[in-house]
Amino acid sequence: MEAEQNVLGAVMLSPAALQDVRALLDGSEFYRPAHRMIWEGITGLADRGAPCEPVAVAAAIDPRELAKIAGAPYLHTLISQVPSATNAAYYAQLVRRLAYARRVTETGTRLMQIGYGATGDQDDDMRSAVAGEMTALAAMDAQGWPAPAPLSAAPELPTFPVRAFPDWLGEYAARLAESTQTPADLAGCLALAVLGVAAGGKVWVRGPAWTEPTNLFTLVVLPPGNRKSEVYKHMTAPIRAAETILIEEAKPVIAEAVIARRVAEARAEKTEKAAASAVDATQQAAALDDAKTARLALEEATVPAEPCLFSDDATVERLTSHLAEQGGRFAILSPEGEVFSIAAGRYSGAPNFAILKSGHAGEEMRIDRVGRPSERIPAATVTLGICTQPGVLTRLGETPQFHEQGLLGRLLYSVPKSLLGYRNPNPEPMPQQIQETYRTNVTTLVLSLHALSDPETLRFAPDAEDEILSLLAETEPRFRPGTGDLAHMTDWGGKYVGAVLRIAALLHIAQHFREGWNRPISLATFQNARQIGEYFTVHAQAAYDAIGADPAVADARALLDWIERTGTTQFGARDVLSSLRRFKKVADLDPALRVLESHGWIRRLLAPPKTGRGRKSGPVYETHPEATGATR
Repeated sequence: MEAEQNVLGAVMLSPAALQDVRALLDGSEFYRPAHRMIWEGITGLADRGAPCEPVAVAAAIDPRELAKIAGAPYLHTLISQVPSATNAAYYAQLVRRLAYARRVTETGTRLMQIGYGATGDQDDDMRSAVAGEMTALAAMDAQGWPAPAPLSAAPELPTFPVRAFPDWLGEYAARLAESTQTPADLAGCLALAVLGVAAGGKVWVRGPAWTEPTNLFTLVVLPPGNRKSEVYKHMTAPIRAAETILIEEAKPVIAEAVIARRVAEARAEKTEKAAASAVDATQQAAALDDAKTARLALEEATVPAEPCLFSDDATVERLTSHLAEQGGRFAILSPEGEVFSIAAGRYSGAPNFAILKSGHAGEEMRIDRVGRPSERIPAATVTLGICTQPGVLTRLGETPQFHEQGLLGRLLYSVPKSLLGYRNPNPEPMPQQIQETYRTNVTTLVLSLHALSDPETLRFAPDAEDEILSLLAETEPRFRPGTGDLAHMTDWGGKYVGAVLRIAALLHIAQHFREGWNRPISLATFQNARQIGEYFTVHAQAAYDAIGADPAVADARALLDWIERTGTTQFGARDVLSSLRRFKKVADLDPALRVLESHGWIRRLLAPPKTGRGRKSGPVYETHPEATGATR
C-alpha cells in the first residue's frame, strides 16, 4: 500500500516522474482499486496534456467514485507523504514486483485446484490448463520488457536483387554499381529512397486491413573509401533537377504572395488606425468591422516556402520546420549517418526522435514550443536514405531509447560486403542512354506526383491480396520464442509486411508512371517486392548483431551464458566475479553489462532510498525473462 501511495504521490508531484513510471506500470499492477482509479485519472490528464495535480485529478474522477476513495483530501495526502519524487521509479518497480508476487500466489492456488480436481481421465485437459496458467504468468513477467536484440552472428548475406526493379531502374542501378565499383546494394537502396521521395505523402497503399504511406527508412552500412558520395550524387541528380524546376515554377507564385501579404499588412494597419481614430460610435463600429476583416485577410495571406525536397543534414527542429513548410513531405538523403547522432541528442543533450517515428507512419503532428509559432502537420511523411559507417551502427545500440521506442525497428538495413581490395581499375562506363532514361523518368515521376492536390491510395489485385494474406500467415510463426528467426527482433518483424507493401507500391509506380499508375498492383509486382523484403530481413538480422559487435560482445555472451546456466534473475557485480574467472575486477565487467543492457537482456534495478550512513551498495541487475534458453 505504501509503495502504491508513493508512486501516485510522486507522479502528481512531478510530470517527469510520471514519464518514468509509465514505462514500468500500466495500472493493472495496483492492488487497491481506488489506486487504479486515481492512476487512470492521472494518465488520462497526461494524455490530454493537462496538469496532473490533485485538484485536476479530483475533477477528472467521477464524484461518486471519488467519494469511495475518501474524496479529494486523500489525493493531497498522497502528495504530502512523498518526501521526493526522485524515487518514483524505485517504488514503481516495487509495485510491479509485488503485483507479480500476487499473481504467482494466485496461479499457485489455481494449480492446486486443477491438481485436486483431476480425475485421471482428463489428463490432456489438465496439462492444457496448467500450460495456460504458466503462459499467462510468463507473459506478466515479461511485461514492460522490450524484445531483446541478438548477439549472435548473422548468416551469409545476399546481394540486393536489382532485377526486381522495373527494367529502366534496375539497369541503371546495376550499371552505376559497375561504373563506380560499389556494391549494388547501395544503388538499390538509394533507388527505393528516391522513389520514396517522389511518392511519400502523395501515394498511400491499402493492405488487407490497414493503409501504409510509401516513404521508407533505408540504411546502408559501408566503411569509408567505398565511393558513397559518388553514388549519392548520381542517384539524387534527378531529384535536384526536379527541385530546380519546382523552384522556378514557384517564383511567380511566391512573388505574388509576398505582394499580397504586404498589401494585406498595409490594409490591416490602415483600418486599425481608422478604428482607433473614429469618434462617432456608428463610425467606430464600422471601422472595427473593416479592421477585423483586414486582419483575417492578413492571417490568410501566407507566403509559401520555396520548394525543397530533401536535405543531407538537419537538426530535429529544422526537419520539423521543413515538414511544416513543405506540406508534410521531406527527405534526408545523406552518405553519412549524422541524423542518428543528432536524434540521439548531440545538440540537445537528450534523445529526440518523435519526428522520425511519426514521419515513418505518416501520422499527424502538433508541435508547440515556447517562443515559436505552433506547427500543425496533418500527415508527416519522412524518407530516409542514409549510408553510415559500421561504427555508427554499433553506437545505435548505446542509445537504449532507439530500441525501446522502436526506431531501430523502422529501418530497412543493408550490410553489403565492401569491394575495397577487389575493385576493377577500368570498369565499363555508364551508357549515356541508360543514364538519360533514369534522369528523365525520375524527374518526370517527382514532378507528376508533386502536382497531385490530394493523396491517392493504391490497392492490390485480388490474387496479390491473397499473396499478402499468405505472407502474413507465414511471417507470424517467425516471431515464436525459441523457434522463430525473428523472435529476437519483433520490433522490426512487426513492420516487415507493411514494408513489403510500401515497396510494392513504389515498384508499381515506377513501372506504370507513364501509362497510368492508378491501377491495382499486380501479383508479379508484389512478388518482386517480397523478394526485396526477404533481402532486408536477412540484412536486418546482421545489423542487429552488428549493433553490439565490439570487443565487449564476447564478454556479454559469456555473461548471458552464465545467466542461462544458473537461472539467475537478479545479480550484482560481485555475484559474477565470484563465478566467472574471465572477469578480474568490476571494471572488467562494465562493458559486458552495457552491451547486455543496451540489447535488452538485463536492466538495472533502482536502489532503495538511502537512509543513514554507510557505503553505497553496488548496482543490481534484473535479467530478461527470456534470457534462459533464448537464441542469441
